[in-house]
Amino acid sequence: MNADHYPPQEPVATGLAGRCPRCGQGRLFNGFLSVAPSCGVCGLDFSFADAADGPAFFIMTAAGVAVVGFALWLELTYEPSFWVHLVTTLPLALLLCVLPLRPLKGVMIALQYVNKAEEGRLER
Repeated sequence: MNADHYPPQEPVATGLAGRCPRCGQGRLFNGFLSVAPSCGVCGLDFSFADAADGPAFFIMTAAGVAVVGFALWLELTYEPSFWVHLVTTLPLALLLCVLPLRPLKGVMIALQYVNKAEEGRLER
């Protein structure tokens, strides 16, 4: 079967679910962030998938604003000791940075597939 025999998949939905961008059934990831070599259902080769640091950049930027805002509010409102920041702000930072990584990476890979994105080439 080639790509014409598969109905188009919604890239955001398949990416968030960690599913194959072509068939929507197979798993996109082997582990937490490791992309599988190919789809176990339709056989799509995932070698095109290169999200690089995109997901991490977007997540750290958004999470950084939220975490710093929370830490400033906590400090200015309650003036807690340092250990309170370690118990509250550090886990918040870890949760906001780690949990969305896999879904956002899946969305970026699905968008690469749908838009046929590839490495730029200079033509002479």
